[in-house]
Amino acid sequence: MTFSLVLLALVSLQGTCRYSMKDVSIEPEAKTVKVNYIENKARYVNPLLSPRLTEKLRQKIVNQTRLSQTNGEADYEIFGTITDYSVSTSGISNQQVASNNLNVTVSLTFKNKINEKKNFETSITRNFPFSSTLSLQQAEAQLAEQIINNLADEIFNKIFSSW
Repeated sequence: MTFSLVLLALVSLQGTCRYSMKDVSIEPEAKTVKVNYIENKARYVNPLLSPRLTEKLRQKIVNQTRLSQTNGEADYEIFGTITDYSVSTSGISNQQVASNNLNVTVSLTFKNKINEKKNFETSITRNFPFSSTLSLQQAEAQLAEQIINNLADEIFNKIFSSW
């Protein structure tokens, strides 16, 4: 009998507890977005990173929001600069480097022409671990998709998530 009451209480609690999250937060009157070319001003420049990240972010916004990409005046405008692209040691084993991190930082500026109170500037830094047995070029080839996808997702979430 007691077990049945506890089970009934848990089931009724589960039915009343709800968690909701808006995936994308956009003003109703916003129609257009301009994603400016993400410049690479890091000391070491991966020549493929800027064009691929810019294009991935544009595609993500167009595919996951109702906004249209434009090259002219836009309701939302996004500026980005890659400010760091460097390698650091992340693990040592037997007094030798065992793993490294590829560190990437993007400085982001978001301009909201509909609601200027929502303008912001921030930096996003992500570290991508790789084996010390790989050269930087090998690590870049191995991590390229992950870097592009993670950074595009992070930028998108900073701009459009309301949580």
